[in-house]
Amino acid sequence: MRLTVYSDYALRLMMYLGLNGDRLATISEISEAYDISKAHLMKITHELGQKGLIETVRGRQGGMRLARGASEIGVGEIVRACEPDFAIVPCMEAGSTMVCAVQPACVLKRALASAAAAFLDVLDGYTLADLVRPSVPLRQLLGINLDVVRAPRPNPR
Repeated sequence: MRLTVYSDYALRLMMYLGLNGDRLATISEISEAYDISKAHLMKITHELGQKGLIETVRGRQGGMRLARGASEIGVGEIVRACEPDFAIVPCMEAGSTMVCAVQPACVLKRALASAAAAFLDVLDGYTLADLVRPSVPLRQLLGINLDVVRAPRPNPR
């Protein structure tokens, strides 16, 4: 099983936000920290925002942050939000019209489906909070300074 680069970048973005606390982070600073494309991060930010995993704030003092606490966001949830499907082989794709000579007696498709489910089960055992431990060295490596206050989180009414 292999995740797409899109999922890899989404996980990195979510880890950055998990390390950043309630402070707003920008696409530019995340792009710089990981040395990855701003264009990719813009697309990922948009989708994660639509799926309710992050909050985005527009404007000059804008940015993004986690929509929920890092301990409330499962790694499996993030991966499911980003991966188009878990069809390991073409015959597993939804709506596949692939004709296979052994399909009536095939155990491979079932075995691969079980493997994909086991993969996601393992990821479901981890939260974003688990991925950002130990936080101090990760923050240092990514250049996250929590002493710098960007913008206060608005009080919900």
